[in-house]
Amino acid sequence: MSGLMAMLGKERIIAKPGFNRWLVPPASIAIHLCIGSVYAWSIFNTPLVKEYGVVAGAADDWSLSSVVWIFSTAIVFLGLAAAIGGKWLEKVGPRAVGVLAACCWGGRFFNR
Repeated sequence: MSGLMAMLGKERIIAKPGFNRWLVPPASIAIHLCIGSVYAWSIFNTPLVKEYGVVAGAADDWSLSSVVWIFSTAIVFLGLAAAIGGKWLEKVGPRAVGVLAACCWGGRFFNR
């Protein structure tokens, strides 16, 4: 494990001569798309309500207000992760934090 942390360490974020700096923008865009994915709620809330509730008007259909807590929970954890991760980022550097974030964010897609 120490070998992995050494590879992801803060001291390795300085680019060596000849580093292809065109690799940075696609990585930055991918990270920002992941961060912004929580804001796609406005796109997903209506299909979610229809998929898991509103099919043909029944008394026990899901309403938008019954699923909005999902967005609220996601925003709370986004803020908490930013607060905790920001402090950790200062200590270990962006590579280690980015790898952990990618594993957490992407891991859920493989957990089905």
